[in-house]
Amino acid sequence: MMSNNKTVLYIAMSLDGYIARPDGSVDWLFDVEGDGGDNGYGEFYSTIGTVVMGRLTYEEVLKLSEDFPYADRPTYVLSRSKQAPAPHVQFTNEAVENLIPRLKQDSSGDIWIVGGGQVVQAVLQQQLLDEVEIAIIPKILGEGIPLFPTGTVPTHFRMIHKQTLGQIISIRYQVIGK
Repeated sequence: MMSNNKTVLYIAMSLDGYIARPDGSVDWLFDVEGDGGDNGYGEFYSTIGTVVMGRLTYEEVLKLSEDFPYADRPTYVLSRSKQAPAPHVQFTNEAVENLIPRLKQDSSGDIWIVGGGQVVQAVLQQQLLDEVEIAIIPKILGEGIPLFPTGTVPTHFRMIHKQTLGQIISIRYQVIGK
């Protein structure tokens, strides 16, 4: 049976293309004038069946809240090194070209690629990403972790939706290939 689930990157980025400070911190996201609500996050999250992120992103997520925010969804954390078991997540070193197609078949909704840059690079390299939604935050960080690290495969996109959320611009693209 074919699945209609999509693999979606949903992420915030500074005007100069960074998703985090050099130390991985995302503190710069929390004082931006949005739409007064959750800036579309709740609607997006309701479509998600499975969450995938890199280990460094996972470690940053743990710093943001006492409660793991994705505990109600199967969550996979990609790591090249052995990790101690943790509640609410499954660590894996499975290659994304095997993991993502399997999750798309088994998930009760879309697959959310949370980040970071290395995971984004890997899913683009393997042509596993269906859509990208980027919330552009009106700040320049000057340095940090880029959304698309050097060496990311050239990829073409088609805009399928855009909206203004206070000072944030959210743009959704369909991946159309190399």
